[in-house]
Amino acid sequence: MTEDVKSQNAKASGIWGGRFNAGPSAVMQAINASVDVDKRLFEQDIAGSLAHARMLAACGVISSEDEHAISSGLIAIRDDIIAGEFEWKPELEDVHMNIEAALREKIGAPAGRLHTARSRNDQVATDFRLWLRGALDDAAKGLRAYQEALVKQAETHADWVMPGFTHLQTAQPISLGHHLLCWVEAAERDRGRLLDARDRLNESPLGAAALAGTAFPIDRSMTAAALGFDVPMANSLDAVSSRDFALEALAAATITAVNLSRFAEEIVLWTSGRFGFAQLTDAFSTGSSIMPQKRNPDAAELVRAKPGRISGALQGLIIVCKGLPLAYSKDMQEDKQLVFDAFDDLALAIAAMSGMAADLSFNRETLEAAAGESYSDATDLADWLVRELGMPFRDAHHVSGSAVKAAEAKGVPLKDLPLSDYQAIEPKIDDRVFSVLSARASMESRTSYGGTAPVRVMEQVKAWQEHFEFELDLYDTGDDGEMA
Repeated sequence: MTEDVKSQNAKASGIWGGRFNAGPSAVMQAINASVDVDKRLFEQDIAGSLAHARMLAACGVISSEDEHAISSGLIAIRDDIIAGEFEWKPELEDVHMNIEAALREKIGAPAGRLHTARSRNDQVATDFRLWLRGALDDAAKGLRAYQEALVKQAETHADWVMPGFTHLQTAQPISLGHHLLCWVEAAERDRGRLLDARDRLNESPLGAAALAGTAFPIDRSMTAAALGFDVPMANSLDAVSSRDFALEALAAATITAVNLSRFAEEIVLWTSGRFGFAQLTDAFSTGSSIMPQKRNPDAAELVRAKPGRISGALQGLIIVCKGLPLAYSKDMQEDKQLVFDAFDDLALAIAAMSGMAADLSFNRETLEAAAGESYSDATDLADWLVRELGMPFRDAHHVSGSAVKAAEAKGVPLKDLPLSDYQAIEPKIDDRVFSVLSARASMESRTSYGGTAPVRVMEQVKAWQEHFEFELDLYDTGDDGEMA
């Protein structure tokens, strides 16, 4: 190649100068470059390249000397990036070409052998799956810490009575511990969805090359195992073009964020002066620039807002992927910003909810007083009529409603309605009825499996604690699936 041709090609592109005679316009370079976003994949990219180089050497595609030079250079580049001593160049477009160019500067000609039997298409798909696998693991671990904080609170407050709500109206007295365990159950389903998504994405695209595989004698199972994947992907087209793994992860993240936001809303309500059920310390509260008395639950409010951003990322990626023909299209470059932002938001929301779950303190007297308001024991009256008088429930419901109406007219709770008033409604009622007419008695009576009685709550607390201990033992002896 003549020096004039080399000079011309250098102006065209450091990546594909042999085909082009002129460089891209500033606008083209700006829209095409992704390094500002995807440089956070550097560890995954280097891990994938290390595994690829070792496999190429093992299969005799490159020499062991070249593999050693490539691996040493990649490790040095990784150290430079971590130390903040690496210069990212937007004209090289992305993380992959920045690292490859740096490798060539470090080790010379052997760097050019690294891209044998692969393409940026399978390279980025591999990097992205590795990154998302780690993000899903982190989210699942964060949710476990959140659950542990809630279970600890539930154990402390198993016999504290509070109002249970439907339609945000006082419904029946329940245990505070029971209420908190509800969010433990929801978080477990969230963890399951995140880990299911992780399981499905844990297949290796590496070696699929641009779209059709490669003619080189490679061992895709070797690179898959080295990177902690279960298997190599079976179809090269699917390997480079699928992004449903990211959609599934975003869907799971969205549902998780929605569940977190629901408890966040309760924290906002409970810590308000109107409810007065709970307090957050200064660690999770903010003040006002003008009203010195204010304590604002801003962390909870921001968690409440996160589903908007995370579900927006899901919808955005759905639109990016909709209608894309096989195999790879540049549209897919837009996937990472959406996923990175969504999982950053999710991680912050989980951390905030874990912190608040541990930080909350509760007002026992306020909770118990509220639990007894609005005739929350009316169902207990109806149940008593069924149990003790053999009355059909629909008839008992009618009698109980009549008693509530009489108590409202006198401005008293059911427990203070005179026996004579009860007997005017139903003559068979006797003074035993008063034993069930309190918020605490109501809570303690709900002993069915999954019910709110403190004895059932403590059973569930113990079950969760044993579950956590079993999982720790499993992690201690199992394979964590991390990159080699």
